[in-house]
Amino acid sequence: MTGDRDGARGTNVTHASTSSRVMAIAWIVVAALLLLDLVMRGTDRMAWIAGSVLLLTIAGVYLLWLRPRVVSTPRGIRMVNPLRETFVPWSAVVWVDVLDVLRVHTPEGTFRSWPLRETKRAKVRENLRKDSGYLDPGEDDDPTKMRPVELIARDLRQDAERYKARPLSGPIKEIDEEGPAALGVEDRPQTMIPLEVIVVAVAATVQFLAVLLLT
Repeated sequence: MTGDRDGARGTNVTHASTSSRVMAIAWIVVAALLLLDLVMRGTDRMAWIAGSVLLLTIAGVYLLWLRPRVVSTPRGIRMVNPLRETFVPWSAVVWVDVLDVLRVHTPEGTFRSWPLRETKRAKVRENLRKDSGYLDPGEDDDPTKMRPVELIARDLRQDAERYKARPLSGPIKEIDEEGPAALGVEDRPQTMIPLEVIVVAVAATVQFLAVLLLT
């Protein structure tokens, strides 16, 4: 797991899966090299189809592994999942915890994060027992013994307390401020399918179908 502060603004903290991003970048590099080889040597129909499949996998890897993240902002939590994006204002955050994935609890329901996962099966079983009330929640666990995603959940809970103490007023008017799902949000979570996802998914699918039909 990674957590990076926005150097320009010094206010946003981005949490993402390091392993997923490394695998995504590695595959994109490999796919780019394979595409270059096809361009240099391939001229038949199968070469076009292979290239189209590679482009399709690059789009899939971007959406599934590279794009997803959770961002702590001054106004709320931006949860970027493969196909949907949710913005939860701090006023709506009731609790943040970990089951199999990081979860943000609100009066409107519970929102799950795709990239921030508990990878240790024994820990997932322990979390399930805690969630069912069979074990002590252990809120005061030693941070040095906490799992990476548990530390992120703790940081988000602390951010919620800090920002609730000095809330920012007024609706969000710019996409770059907190992400597209935050536009117009005040006190309730909002979920949407970003234009970026639609463009990438449609473009990758259209080029694949076009190659199949035209070659």
